[in-house]
Amino acid sequence: MRLLLLLLVAASAVVRSDASANLGGVPGKRLKMQYATGPLLKFQICVSGYRRVFEEYMRVISQRYPDIRIEGENYLPQPIYRHIASFLSVFKLVLIGLIIVGKDPFAFFRMQAPSIWQWGQENKVYACMMVFFLSNMIENQCMSTGAFEITLNDVPVWSKLESGHLPSMQQLVQILDNEMKLNVHMDSIPHHRS
Repeated sequence: MRLLLLLLVAASAVVRSDASANLGGVPGKRLKMQYATGPLLKFQICVSGYRRVFEEYMRVISQRYPDIRIEGENYLPQPIYRHIASFLSVFKLVLIGLIIVGKDPFAFFRMQAPSIWQWGQENKVYACMMVFFLSNMIENQCMSTGAFEITLNDVPVWSKLESGHLPSMQQLVQILDNEMKLNVHMDSIPHHRS
């Protein structure tokens, strides 16, 4: 018992020292300030389709351009598709609940239950699985955008929605090289005030 207590105290001390070193130490703050001053490369992607591609690009770009901050976020579909997916998610759960409980929703509307509902009552497991998988398929289709949008300091540098394809790693590196050279060139031009 004492050994367990000693291990818990030691583990919490290690966690606290790691957290204070990462959050409150001077190197952590300096590191954050260095990244805060570099250019921001933002990826807006369809997470369900391009997460691995984003992770690979992020790994290569962070090695080649250590000063660039890289952020990734989900590219949201149009609001109507999000609402349809949300509705289907709730409807699916209600329908599965009705199938399991055996409650006939058609009797509420004074309608005769269709034969598929009667089949679902006789085969509850299959019916629930069918409702679950079909509605998930439709929900995923509604939420999938196919987007792979890239901006550098809020300036678009690539759009899969416009081009129809992903950039190759070579294309992306060339685009970033050109943008970085342009930024350096623009910073070196003296600004005159009128």
